[in-house]
Amino acid sequence: MSDLILAVRDRIRPFNKHVLNPLMLRLAGRRHWYAAVIRYTGRRSGRRYATPVVADRVEDGLIIPLPYGTRVDWLRNVLAAGRATVQVGGQTYDVVEPTIIDAAVAEPQLPARRRRLFQHSHIDKYLKLTTT
Repeated sequence: MSDLILAVRDRIRPFNKHVLNPLMLRLAGRRHWYAAVIRYTGRRSGRRYATPVVADRVEDGLIIPLPYGTRVDWLRNVLAAGRATVQVGGQTYDVVEPTIIDAAVAEPQLPARRRRLFQHSHIDKYLKLTTT
């Protein structure tokens, strides 16, 4: 991902984190809603957290696009714990083996509509999670 795109997203991120995310958590994970919620444990605090994300079910798990890159706190927490819970489409999944994958690996597994959206958004990294 280019530095310019990341710089723009970094400027938007605080607004999303403090304003949009709390609103999104009211609907995230519900049936017929596009956003999911990932629940995880803080790597230093041990506290439980929830973050709205976009998650697509694939054959052996879930794929989450990483529009803000790989240095976001929720992702670092999930990677450190090695597990999380994701609620998507009204279903809850325990997930393990969090792995960062490139677009070339992730996109062929995604529905065509999502793939086009993520390509247009210049997302080049994804999180792959295996359902238990």
